[in-house]
Amino acid sequence: MGIAHDRRAAVKKLKLLVYTPKSDVNSFRNRIEEAYACPVLPNRVECSEHNYGGVVCDVLVPEIYSSRRIMMYIHGGSFVGGSRASWRTFCARIANKAYSRVVVPEFRLAPAHPFPAAVEDVQAVFRAFFTEEQVACSLDSSPGEKPSVPDIIIAADGSGASVAMALLFNLRERYRSCISHVILLSPWLDMSDDSHLADGKKTGDEILSSESLYRCGEVYTYASNLANPLVSPLKSAKELLSGFPPVYIQMGEKEILLGDAKKFKALLGAAGVKCELDVWPGMMHSFQLSDDCLWETHLAIEKIGQVVSSADKMNVELFDNKPRLENSIRADA
Repeated sequence: MGIAHDRRAAVKKLKLLVYTPKSDVNSFRNRIEEAYACPVLPNRVECSEHNYGGVVCDVLVPEIYSSRRIMMYIHGGSFVGGSRASWRTFCARIANKAYSRVVVPEFRLAPAHPFPAAVEDVQAVFRAFFTEEQVACSLDSSPGEKPSVPDIIIAADGSGASVAMALLFNLRERYRSCISHVILLSPWLDMSDDSHLADGKKTGDEILSSESLYRCGEVYTYASNLANPLVSPLKSAKELLSGFPPVYIQMGEKEILLGDAKKFKALLGAAGVKCELDVWPGMMHSFQLSDDCLWETHLAIEKIGQVVSSADKMNVELFDNKPRLENSIRADA
């Protein structure tokens, strides 16, 4: 299979993630599930279901992980589609490369549940697992020793980035101070105007159009709310970004939203926040989710793992999640 054929297959698959003006909600969701949901997880990652704050979540645990590190991943899908099932394999790969447990919430979707339903759900999840992780860190501490703090990563792709940033804006400092990194993949940062039209023509975006972006914004919230920083984080004042953890943005060179990412990096810099914008030559919107078509996807996930590891402020031990063997037989506890 040649690279050109791989690219065509990737574009075809990635287009399924974009809700268009002609899309039917149920058909759109079903197409995503059919294309992305996979019953088999890679490389011995364990998946369990957990209820955090009243929201059902996947908890993905790789064979080896840092005991205090945990990532919350907020999936894309144009605010309308996607699920923990359809993102499970992708998040399992990230779990392996980042040596991290990954929590994937099944948050409510538009249009039946418009803004701020998704934000409320991920907030409830964050606070619930934060409390659980804090207790675990306290129990792991020796008598008289100051308890360690959880090492939390917030990650998201596409429309999930809007939800992730809204979560961060709403968190109090005691929560935010435990977040070591924010990872945004092909993020939707501005739903508010038509500035993407010229960008789309210039970049030749094969996946996302300005019309589709506006349609998704209209489905997610009402028109006069599209400039709300909780919907369009690019519209936030730099004061709102002050004290943010480091941000890593990974995008393709051919994206209609690359201009927004550059503006957001500048906004973060003005607020004193470290931001790395990692642009991949020749790549399209959400290319990271086309692992069966593009070899660049695997390198991109490797880079995410490197970013997470470099962000680790604590020299933590890696926990081995392998089953213990006794005479070559798995020992049950």
